[in-house]
Amino acid sequence: MLLHPCHPGEILKDEFLEPLEMSAGELAKRIGVPRSRIERLVNETSPITVDTALRLSHFFGSTPQFWLSLQNNYDVANTSIEIEGIQPLERIAM
Repeated sequence: MLLHPCHPGEILKDEFLEPLEMSAGELAKRIGVPRSRIERLVNETSPITVDTALRLSHFFGSTPQFWLSLQNNYDVANTSIEIEGIQPLERIAM
């Protein structure tokens, strides 16, 4: 069974904020961003930005890549584009 990638805001809320009993507002204040940015992130209405990933990684002792990979995996899983008409580039054998 394949699991569908979670939004990084869900991970932030469930794995970081709730165990610490920390509000989005408190986190925002401690990392120097507007409260609305963290609220939108945990409500899964906005993506994580590089700036936020850097701040979260520094605060929680993780890496920016952790947060950005969550966003990237979520975006790939939730983006649908029409690719059937695209012809793959044929490689020239050397």
